[in-house]
Amino acid sequence: MQSQDTDFALKNFIVLEGIDGSGTSTQMRFIEAAFKEKGLAHMVTAEPTGRPEGQLIRKILQGELDADPGTVAHLFASDRHQHLYGKAGIVEALESGKLVVCDRYVLSSLAYQGSTCGRDLPEYLNARFPAPGLTIFFKIDPEHSLQRLSSRSKLEIYEKMHMQKLVDIAYETTIAQKRSRGWKIETVNAEKPIDQVRQEVFTIIEAYTGFTIA
Repeated sequence: MQSQDTDFALKNFIVLEGIDGSGTSTQMRFIEAAFKEKGLAHMVTAEPTGRPEGQLIRKILQGELDADPGTVAHLFASDRHQHLYGKAGIVEALESGKLVVCDRYVLSSLAYQGSTCGRDLPEYLNARFPAPGLTIFFKIDPEHSLQRLSSRSKLEIYEKMHMQKLVDIAYETTIAQKRSRGWKIETVNAEKPIDQVRQEVFTIIEAYTGFTIA
């Protein structure tokens, strides 16, 4: 019997996950360029979104606003719901036949908010969101990921060593749980050179979609 998570998986919905500095945004740009070159109908997106909910979250992450961790967890869930089901959202794009690639989704909330306000609230808020068809997790040592961020003039509130170590552990625990419930999650070594990571990511996406993008 299929698990609840597997029953609600969204085909052709691909999510990139990883701690800060793992390279998801860089690889997203490679994926978008490849899809465009091959003429594949697609949408690339990210969470938090550019909607008002997402903009509020970004102000909190940048330290411009103070908010209780539970409030942040609720904001992420609200932003995600609209992102999925709102006009021009993920579900609408998938129903129109597009491949959708998103930088961060449910696993991020379970890892990040789960590390700040405990697992119960994020799990409750995200329990009914559908699973992606494919998740690619970018595994990197927190010390190395923060080295990549060292050139930034200002770090976000989660971009601190103790926090990244907690989130890294939380990701591993959450991924194991989701895999046991039927989520398709592939792990890539994000410590490798960017081009090697890109090729591995492309291979995973090609195997999942059946499209050649490399």
